[in-house]
Amino acid sequence: MQGKIIKGIAGFYYVYTETAGIVECKAKGIFRKENKKPLVGDDVELELLSGEDKTGNVTRLLPRRNELIRPAVANIDQAAVIFSITHPEPNLNLLDRFLLMMERQRLPVILCFNKQDLAEDEMQKRLLSIYGGLHYKILFLSAKTETGTKELLELLSGKTTTVAGPSGVGKSTLINRICPHAQMETGEISRKIERGKHTTRHTQLFHVCRDTFIMDTPGFSSLGLFDTEKEELKKYYPDFVREEDGCRFRGCLHMEEPDCAVKAAVKEGRISRERYENYRLLFEEIKGRKKF
Repeated sequence: MQGKIIKGIAGFYYVYTETAGIVECKAKGIFRKENKKPLVGDDVELELLSGEDKTGNVTRLLPRRNELIRPAVANIDQAAVIFSITHPEPNLNLLDRFLLMMERQRLPVILCFNKQDLAEDEMQKRLLSIYGGLHYKILFLSAKTETGTKELLELLSGKTTTVAGPSGVGKSTLINRICPHAQMETGEISRKIERGKHTTRHTQLFHVCRDTFIMDTPGFSSLGLFDTEKEELKKYYPDFVREEDGCRFRGCLHMEEPDCAVKAAVKEGRISRERYENYRLLFEEIKGRKKF
């Protein structure tokens, strides 16, 4: 039997299967001998020990398409970065940090702006002017009225997607809209092990529909840039990469250098001034950090 690990707690792995539902598994000792650790998102083979109790053993890890270090998960296809258009208005510096993080992880991004039902048209136009020319898919939606949720489901179909964004933007409401049984799955795991109620928040996958999963993870809430060097920051800005061949100096950091094509693009409106000013702030933040 094959399935996907949707949660791991204290040596137990909860595996979603099409035929048996969620099966509580232990990993065979061979993984320890081979120094392999199953991760949330892993596709696995398992043996079912009890169909009634839904218990089993993970017997084999199937090949991973990718593996993220922070958070430690496998087989993630894309990220849905969720901010609200209003209530609260998006913090664009924070938004750029999330986009930077996904660029570093090489994850394609669906940029979702929630609470469209409460927003003025001008804010939507402003956000489009800043992010519309980048390589991100952009959706304006409302978890409350379900506007845009059909389009989001189409983009999620057949993929494993991680959700990221600040608190208060409607992430939980949105997950519950597109995956109504998410709370049911969480409850099923909690009933299996009381200890699950007393642990810190864990990464968890929710099954949406066939071959489609969405991940709620605490790992993408940490937005420090401690392991990013100031010289590499620019390569995570696709709008900068598009222009930098025109810079006078190879290795231009787009700060104080003369004849900088990126700064010229800002003046001419091809790169958003907000994006560039956020870049400068992040650059100075990295430059000023203490090295131990």
